[in-house]
Amino acid sequence: ETLQRIVSTLVIKNDEIHNFIDLLNHTISNVQVNSSNAISELDEEFDGLYSVLHEMKGSMANTIQQEEARKIQALQDQLSQCSRALESSEELLELAVQSLDIKNPVELLEVENIDWIVTVASAFRLSLKPKVSDSMTHMMVDFALERRMLQAVKFLPVPKAPEIDAAACLVADNCITISWRMPEEDSRIDHFVLEYRKTNFDGLPRLKGEQRWELVDYIKATQYTLSGLKFDTKYMNLRVQACNKAVAGEYSDPVTLETKAFLFSLDSTSSHLNLKVEDTYVEWDPTGGKGQEKIKGKENKNSNTASPKRSTNSPRASARGSRDRFAGESYTVLGDTAVESGQHYWEVRAQKDCKSYSVGVTYRNPGKFDQLGKTNSSWCIHVNNWLQTTFSAKHNNKAKTLDIPVPDRVGVYCDFDGGQLSFYNASSKALLHTFRAKFTQPLLPGFMIWCGGLTVSTGLQVPSAVKTLQKSENGLGGSTSSLNNA
Repeated sequence: ETLQRIVSTLVIKNDEIHNFIDLLNHTISNVQVNSSNAISELDEEFDGLYSVLHEMKGSMANTIQQEEARKIQALQDQLSQCSRALESSEELLELAVQSLDIKNPVELLEVENIDWIVTVASAFRLSLKPKVSDSMTHMMVDFALERRMLQAVKFLPVPKAPEIDAAACLVADNCITISWRMPEEDSRIDHFVLEYRKTNFDGLPRLKGEQRWELVDYIKATQYTLSGLKFDTKYMNLRVQACNKAVAGEYSDPVTLETKAFLFSLDSTSSHLNLKVEDTYVEWDPTGGKGQEKIKGKENKNSNTASPKRSTNSPRASARGSRDRFAGESYTVLGDTAVESGQHYWEVRAQKDCKSYSVGVTYRNPGKFDQLGKTNSSWCIHVNNWLQTTFSAKHNNKAKTLDIPVPDRVGVYCDFDGGQLSFYNASSKALLHTFRAKFTQPLLPGFMIWCGGLTVSTGLQVPSAVKTLQKSENGLGGSTSSLNNA
């Protein structure tokens, strides 16, 4: 048996060696191919450089030829003027000499203006200095600097790893802005590559239990904003690498930024049988919930597999409990995660054909016939589109009409510790209504739907605009006093 184990181990080892030999041969072949490719690329680069130099030479030679033509034309024009002046001067000179030989006064009177004619001769007005110089030294070039630069050409170095400036990184409004810098100036950097992945660990990236890296390529600046994220994990790892034209450098040391937000799903075990529930979507089902058994069976099938974003001791598990389904006319479904402290935010979008729906919160164990806003332990806003559109805020079976347009998306802000529940137009962040109460029990998101569907968006941080508006909401207490006091 011992020999058999040794033989088996040796066989495995031999297979590993064979595989390694194949790998070495394949690597040798790749080295040869990649070397040929590098030489081809080198030829292309030098051919491109030769082409640039040849083009520059042609352009500069053309400039010299134009300067030559300009100077020759100027000198030829001056030469023509001198020739014409000399010819005229010789004629005048001959006439003047003839005049000097005249002895007869009568004949001399006939040429009495000869002295003035000679005085204004063009020969006296000529400049006998060339208009242009024959020197062409101003068209000379000195390639000493360029020659030294060309002699200094080397293979591109591998860029150094960037350094992420953690203090300048910002997490807000489900966006992450990350900033970085190079340890030293490098003019050959062409672009940067950013990689990120979600995690529930607050330390360095781990090999196991991590999601794959997502990549953003060809970033030209040293800052980038990831927008429209769903924060369904507590943290996010980020790292950056610099790239020049030839090669990418090492990745920066990764940073871990906290991205946690309120995350929940719809609890199908709580929903009315006339509702069809899928994670973050609920739809009115007039067939009486015949499709629920299939969904329920799917849930039971997956109940033994723990989701990486859910744990058995989380508020979700305690929120479910052994609750009865809603019944009667309470077409309601609850979220599976309770709000027990802090500030949280989620959004809801209703289908355009919804006849009636409510959005709000309730204490953990409402009666199965209870409706949102009709008990002293639930708060909501309600939209009724049956005959005419009505929009109201409800609590303790009392309603306050909201004389404002119904938005396409409703944002829900819950400040458990501060005793505040506010509803916003999710697009404009305009305030719709605020409840103020001292919450004495954990709160569950609640949704009522009749004839239509609702989509819930979770994993959202409290928007910056909503945080800013909280300071101005203190003056709105009087508008909701009738509901709050009741």
